[in-house]
Amino acid sequence: MAATELRGVVGPGPAAIAALGGGGAGPPVVGAGGGRGDAGPGSGAASGTVAAAATGGPGPGAGGVAAAGSAPAPPTGGSGAGGSGSAREGWLFKWTNYIKGYQRRWFVLSNGLLSYYRSKAEMRHTCRGTINLATANITVEDSCNFIISNGGAQTYHLKASSEVERQRWVTALELAKAKAVKMLAESDESGDEESVSQTDKTELQNTLRTLSSKVEDLSTCNDLIAKHGTALQRSLSELESLKLPAESNEKIKQVNERATLFRITSNAMINACRDFLMLAQTHSKKWQKSLQYERDQRIRLEETLEQLAKQHNHLERAFRGATVLPANTPGSVGSGKDQCCSGKGDMSDEDDENEFFDAPEIITMPENLGHKRTGSNISGASSDISLDEQYKHQLEETKKEKRTRIPYKPNYSLNLWSIMKNCIGKELSKIPMPVNFNEPLSMLQRLTEDLEYHELLDRAAKCENSLEQLCYVAAFTVSSYSTTVFRTSKPFNPLLGETFELDRLEENGYRSLCEQVSHHPPAAAHHAESKNGWTLRQEIKITSKFRGKYLSIMPLGTIHCIFHATGHHYTWKKVTTTVHNIIVGKLWIDQSGEIDIVNHKTGDKCNLKFVPYSYFSRDVARKVTGEVTDLSGKVHFTLLGTWDEKMECFKVQPVIGENGGDARQRGHEAEESRVMLWKRNPLPKNAENMYYFSELALTLNAWESGTAPTDSRLRPDQRLMENGRWDEANAEKQRLEEKQRLSRKKREAEAMKATEDGTPYDPYKALWFERKKDPVTKELTHIYRGEYWDCKEKQDWSSCPDIF
Repeated sequence: MAATELRGVVGPGPAAIAALGGGGAGPPVVGAGGGRGDAGPGSGAASGTVAAAATGGPGPGAGGVAAAGSAPAPPTGGSGAGGSGSAREGWLFKWTNYIKGYQRRWFVLSNGLLSYYRSKAEMRHTCRGTINLATANITVEDSCNFIISNGGAQTYHLKASSEVERQRWVTALELAKAKAVKMLAESDESGDEESVSQTDKTELQNTLRTLSSKVEDLSTCNDLIAKHGTALQRSLSELESLKLPAESNEKIKQVNERATLFRITSNAMINACRDFLMLAQTHSKKWQKSLQYERDQRIRLEETLEQLAKQHNHLERAFRGATVLPANTPGSVGSGKDQCCSGKGDMSDEDDENEFFDAPEIITMPENLGHKRTGSNISGASSDISLDEQYKHQLEETKKEKRTRIPYKPNYSLNLWSIMKNCIGKELSKIPMPVNFNEPLSMLQRLTEDLEYHELLDRAAKCENSLEQLCYVAAFTVSSYSTTVFRTSKPFNPLLGETFELDRLEENGYRSLCEQVSHHPPAAAHHAESKNGWTLRQEIKITSKFRGKYLSIMPLGTIHCIFHATGHHYTWKKVTTTVHNIIVGKLWIDQSGEIDIVNHKTGDKCNLKFVPYSYFSRDVARKVTGEVTDLSGKVHFTLLGTWDEKMECFKVQPVIGENGGDARQRGHEAEESRVMLWKRNPLPKNAENMYYFSELALTLNAWESGTAPTDSRLRPDQRLMENGRWDEANAEKQRLEEKQRLSRKKREAEAMKATEDGTPYDPYKALWFERKKDPVTKELTHIYRGEYWDCKEKQDWSSCPDIF
């Protein structure tokens, strides 16, 4: 193939691919229409000759049907050439982007696939990319450079160390491509009937036999028509030979012509039926084979996913078996509890590279151990103890001290594929998501966890300098994300009207109340007040976007913090939370974006930047930086730290600049000004077995007396899940969701009836919060109206709806 022809089938150049979001921009000298400059003399023809010699047909550009995304996984080891191993492997330079240019990568050519890795050692676990040569075009640029593209979806710009090395790779690639194309063509044209089931063969044979019989009937009819037509024409000819009037001869001639035309039409019909039968016999096997191939592919895909789920479960059990010793005897409750407590230590991202997650790792225990090994502060609870009795035990223990443990995460496997299969064809709003994806806390309780480091606000309330106060408020803002680093499971979605209270007035000087004020879109209002001189309130709406490999969670709403003594009123918004590896791989969470904390009384401002994690960055992971400025924009403090560990501040000292003017000295240049604002508390012992809950989170779902009947602690599905009874929790969860749907439909019907009748209708209103315009931000938001704690003191819950 000529070089110009070869460039013509390459497709869009790297610039076009980059514009479409297909990857980094290619190296310079980009042809916008197709190709990347002229290939060297004879290079395209040489490559085409290699492919033609191997296949007996044309060179590059042969078609295929395999998509790049559906290619099988590349090999993870082996070297050399020939046999079933790699056809070729070695180092090549791959273009990445204009900043980093060409980077050295280890390439492996095997089974018509070209894969690359960062290093040879990486072949064991991580493939960086794979391109299917059956649909790829190979273009030689110059003595060392060549391009592999599959029509725009993937394009590799590669460079060899020498011209000889480049030619070796191009030759190997062309031969591999020719072989892949040939195998693809043979697969399409093969008449092999092994994949066709016996039932399908019998049905096909019966159909062909019926068609043959019908064609034979048509053939017999054709013979009869021809015989009778000939006789009719002979009779008409004899009539013409007789001496009849001229008018009769004319009529006989017309009848003769029509009879001839009828015989010709009948013959044409018979021939068409015979041709149809021949085509059916020729192509029916291929069509049947294609259909059966698709069926087999679907079955193999289902079996593969099932096998992956089983392997995941097996690896998980093996991993836990290697680190957690089993109980000696089923009856030894105490020893079993002690041993289940001695699990792994804190798990880091690097330590769990081999752990596979299809979904948040929440699994349940065998039935015979489900209630003996609770791991909570319920000591001596037998398997037949009722929930009410457990609640009484918890209540008695809670009066003494806050609980420090909850029942361990049960050892129950989750088959993600079986859940997905059961959801096919169902309405999205009616798909019941199992509790396997959850943690035993509601979103309202998760929102209350923002108060984990409430002492930061206590310190801020004592500050006389508003700029120093702003530093502590900023540290409090960052601290609210520290509990999310390992918490990959989702909290329960609150029911409309559900509430959660946290009364720590005696121990910590504050009390908090949350209420679910809207269901579509989901929104929760939160109000916390402290006798140490501050009030915190917020309304958060959660929106999310699934982007294939990750899920972006964007909290909408403003958080307010008011200090009573000074009247300083601060507001800020939350950053975006991203959950990575939703489909395959280990789930991990990142926070990214900027937060502007504004003091509406003084005009002071703090800008916090949450740096997103980058695989290529050498910077500290989960880094947060910030600056505290006054109304004029002058920087007084700089903040530095991570959202999962600590935050420090540095006072900026003004110094004399080179030109005699004022300059500023960054805080990290003056170590003596360093102040530790906040440091994360260590997780409780064996937190990895308790959903990575913090000390506060472990106490949030503990039973308390006197709470409202809508409190999250009373939610039955959440309580059943916490106690390891997941099947019952799933059934209870479906019941609650169906009850909520019926309530919503009832409200909608009442609203429609009121509209038709022309009568006023009051929409749903929150019980403890009132929707009104915020005096500071001018936004419509839910603000606490009071009365909850008075009702609790009187135990008057008559206004609470029945939601559980």
